[in-house]
Amino acid sequence: MRPLAFLCFLVFMLHCLNAFAVEAPPLQADDCQMCHTDILATVAEFGGKHRDAVTCIECHQEHPPRGTNAIPACSLCHEPQDKDHYQVSNCLGCHKPHSPTQIDFRRASRTNEACSSCHPAQGGELFDYPSNHSILDCKDCHLEHGQYLDCLECHEPHLNGQSYADCRLCHQPHSPLKVVYLNTLDSRHCEACHPGPGKRLQQTVTKHGLLLCVYCHKSQHKRIPTCETCHFKPHDAGMHEQFPKCVDCHGGPHLLIN
Repeated sequence: MRPLAFLCFLVFMLHCLNAFAVEAPPLQADDCQMCHTDILATVAEFGGKHRDAVTCIECHQEHPPRGTNAIPACSLCHEPQDKDHYQVSNCLGCHKPHSPTQIDFRRASRTNEACSSCHPAQGGELFDYPSNHSILDCKDCHLEHGQYLDCLECHEPHLNGQSYADCRLCHQPHSPLKVVYLNTLDSRHCEACHPGPGKRLQQTVTKHGLLLCVYCHKSQHKRIPTCETCHFKPHDAGMHEQFPKCVDCHGGPHLLIN
């Protein structure tokens, strides 16, 4: 009987201890820094709203080994119905939870969907004006968020000494084949791709040789005006009826025959 009595006594004592046990106070946000100094430093530098709008405890509601809410889902705060960007899968492919503003593309296989959800204008350009740029992934040019390659890192210049700024005079990176330019563009940029017309203009003795290319080819590439745009109808009706095409007598516009 003694062993049984002793066992009952132990069970009774354990029950008493549990009844009078003092539960540990809940963790406070300031307690986290005692173990997670490196994470708090990262949040302080790159946390964005994760630094200012929420505390550690609001995200990490429980601490291992207890509970299952130690690591929250992004959708807990960033609900998919709020923004198109929140509907993109694999948040952690670009964002780290403690440094969400320090976007890292290296872990993401494809970024176009995610990028276009925040940058729809650029995504729309790539779709509306197909080019070799359209088949690239955004991270092929933007190695980091907000960073971009110089055009000349992939493309040969049309002219020696051209810079990125010169490329942008005609080409935009998300619609490079939609060539548009200012009406003050120097003709040497045109002659780099169109040497034949440029050479003929240098040889002509007419006033066409004094004009910039953009005077006739205003604002948009491949825009070809008619002679009447500037010259109206310089001959009588009979002459125009007999020779309806100006170039039949005067040759091409870049090397006119008087």
